Amino acid sequence: MSNELNLLNFAPMTDDGAEFIPILTSDDEEKMINEKLPEELAILPLRNMVLFPGVVIPITVGRDKSIRLVQEAYTGHKLVGVIAQIDQKVDDPTADQLHKIGTVARLIKILKMPDGNTMAIIQGKRRFLTKEIIQNDPYIKVKVEALDETKPLVQDSKFEALIASVKDLAINIIVKNPNIPSEATMAIKNIESPSFLVNFISSNLNVESADKQKLLEINDLVEKGNLLLGYLTKELQMLELKNEMQSKVRTDMDKQQREYFLNQQMKLIQEELGTGASQETKELKEKAEKKIWSKEVKEIFLKEVDKLQKMHPSGPEHSIQLNYLQVLAELPWNECTKDSFDLKNARKILDRDHFGLEKVKERLLEHLAVLKLKANMKAPILCLYGPPGVGKTSLGKSIAEALGRKYVRMSLGGLRDEAEIRGHRKTYIGAMPGRIIQSIRKAKSSNPVFVLDEIDKVGNDFRGDPSSALLEVLDPEQNNTFYDNFVEIDYDLSKVLFIATANSLSTVQAALRDRLEIIEMTGYTVEEKIEIAKKHLIPKQITEHGLKAGQINFSGSVLEAIIENYTRESGVRQLEKLIAKAIRQRAKKIVTGEKFTSQIKISELQKLLGPGHSKDKYLGNDVVGVVTGLAWTAVGGDILFVETSLSKGKGKLTLTGNLGEVMKESAMIALEYLKAHSPELGIDVDMFEKNNVHIHVPEGATPKDGPSAGITMLTALASSFSNKKVKKDIAMTGEITLRGKVLPVGGIKEKILAAKRAGIKEIILSEDNKKDIAEIPPRYLTGLEFRYVKKMIEVVEFALIDQKVEEKIEG
Repeated sequence: MSNELNLLNFAPMTDDGAEFIPILTSDDEEKMINEKLPEELAILPLRNMVLFPGVVIPITVGRDKSIRLVQEAYTGHKLVGVIAQIDQKVDDPTADQLHKIGTVARLIKILKMPDGNTMAIIQGKRRFLTKEIIQNDPYIKVKVEALDETKPLVQDSKFEALIASVKDLAINIIVKNPNIPSEATMAIKNIESPSFLVNFISSNLNVESADKQKLLEINDLVEKGNLLLGYLTKELQMLELKNEMQSKVRTDMDKQQREYFLNQQMKLIQEELGTGASQETKELKEKAEKKIWSKEVKEIFLKEVDKLQKMHPSGPEHSIQLNYLQVLAELPWNECTKDSFDLKNARKILDRDHFGLEKVKERLLEHLAVLKLKANMKAPILCLYGPPGVGKTSLGKSIAEALGRKYVRMSLGGLRDEAEIRGHRKTYIGAMPGRIIQSIRKAKSSNPVFVLDEIDKVGNDFRGDPSSALLEVLDPEQNNTFYDNFVEIDYDLSKVLFIATANSLSTVQAALRDRLEIIEMTGYTVEEKIEIAKKHLIPKQITEHGLKAGQINFSGSVLEAIIENYTRESGVRQLEKLIAKAIRQRAKKIVTGEKFTSQIKISELQKLLGPGHSKDKYLGNDVVGVVTGLAWTAVGGDILFVETSLSKGKGKLTLTGNLGEVMKESAMIALEYLKAHSPELGIDVDMFEKNNVHIHVPEGATPKDGPSAGITMLTALASSFSNKKVKKDIAMTGEITLRGKVLPVGGIKEKILAAKRAGIKEIILSEDNKKDIAEIPPRYLTGLEFRYVKKMIEVVEFALIDQKVEEKIEG
């Protein structure tokens, strides 16, 4: 029976409460049975509770519908239908979610509790069956049919024995359960009506609500009594078993009390000394059994676990040691993914994700081929070098997919702390491994494809030099024993395929550059950019902006116009932004319902993208002293103009245009060379003493440096001093020396692309740059002629035409 017996059904006969008079007498029961039941009843759903006829129970009313129902019924006929929910978890049940059989209840009292809840005291009257649902709001209302219990018609000894057994069992349970007040036995003894006795005991029975509902739904009182007798018998058996076990435990406790307290004291001593085996150490040892690591590492790990057991759990060293061991356990020691050496599939993936880049793809396929032949080959460190937006970083993902390896990317831009690479010593508060080890731990593989992004942008300060720390990481001869300050155990990085990316090699430390295999990724031609846009950029942006393929189209001519008039880059990053901008305009029209055509036209580019920039054109050959040069920038090739002018003076040289030191030195070399070789070039020597020289390179806000403008400055000065024009449609690039030689320069492909954009038709290069031209595919060279020179005087003789302007500066 329930530990909290409901004594609301009884009233004390005397002041001391020794005897109880049942509220429901036989006369009351007879009157209740004969009472006419309303045809329609408002239904109050009960959760975790079943109301039986004659029984009085308190219920807490919390739902808004239920509160409204109770208040309306209390001011009226005070009768409601009470039905238990089928699912107790439903907060707002409908009529279909209630049992079909319930009990008519009379509202005895409504109380407002101090916590704000409403409590209603209700008494069950008669059972009923739900016939028809009338409404669900504002509360449930149904048509009902009365149900009566079937009793024996004549005096039946078996029935009397059944009721007596039920009463005896109930009293026995009350006596043996210390949690039920002993006064409850008097309550049971004073019940006269057999049906009320069964209902009262059923209401207070310690069973599930579903079992109580089963008792409520039984019409035959004998059948109900037998089922109740079974529940009481089971409860009594459980209670006796529980009491027996408690008694046995108390006996065992008396016998083993000394040992128990000694064990407790020992446990406390172990906890105080930190020598007890905690759950963490057990888990760590279980992980150690599953790890594939060397005997040396395993010994160190288990030694450190033993050290952890001896530490006090609340001490700061404990958390540091635990963190250290978790890092060791989670690192993928000798756990590698299986490489895929299907070169055809690898080529397919690389071609799918990147257009062009044949040299890079061939190098990667070579690497796969060698790995297949010799599986233990130390992975070389590849460095993809080129302007932004040509696909260096994204190429790493394709390589990882082609190899079937995990992919990890680490950005080195702005990195200044050496500890980011090597980690902190674990004795420091907040110590953690370096980002190399952390990334390997995250990848859960010892042979991922590891992209070191922007390696040329690593800095250094008082916290150390990260680029020097990278020397060990990127040296195939050393990285099999990489030492992280936190881990303090050599970790093998030789299986990792490192791929570095850089925009410029000039800022990469020489020792670090020596360990890299440089693969140059040059810029794209207009034709390549159009193909990249069609195959990759446009489908990607259409998907990201929620459009469909047929809602916007870019023709090749439109893409060419965007590339030539709106972008100045070697890669395609700016092109992708402009395509996205055009697609957004279409998306806006689709949403607002404006009319539009799917085909983007050249005539509407200005409206979509704004005004474009003018193409880089040479300044012409009508002005003396102006020469077109070719330059390399971080975003690809570009053309620049070197302007010179002479004015009366004493030979002063002025340089403007935000020039770097190397470029200023090139200007001084060019001027000194002209002075030394003025007779050969037909220049009056006195002009150098009687004229000041001003050299300017436009776009003064942009810093410029490097030696490649040497022959451009030389030609510009020679044009001014000789008063001769420069050949039409010509540009040049090359370094000069005081001895009169022309040296080779880099970035030839980017410079050629810039020359083609500007409409240049002839280019002067150093003889030693011939090999660079040979490596460039013929499609890049269409429409260009090349003039290779060894000496500076050849440049002047070839670039200047024997035609002087009308106004001449007198020497």
